[in-house]
Amino acid sequence: MEVHRRMALLPSTSRLETCVMSEPILQFFEYAHLPPHLQVVSKIFAEAAAFTIACTPRNPERPVALRKLLEAKDAAVRAKLYKEPAA
Repeated sequence: MEVHRRMALLPSTSRLETCVMSEPILQFFEYAHLPPHLQVVSKIFAEAAAFTIACTPRNPERPVALRKLLEAKDAAVRAKLYKEPAA
């Protein structure tokens, strides 16, 4: 199946980098440069972005989906970094 063949090309961050040319927003889903505790949070969003690219046709809604996924990834990373204010 075509989707499975395309998914095999996308999951790792290094392979994600190869797709950035056709989908520039994917550069913001790369996670190998992050410390391990943030890679764990970011990786699932990179995989979801790859899944979105593999399973949806190029149309006006696909970049919207990727942009919202990026917003969610950014919020999740900030949540991981959050420190309670000193009382």
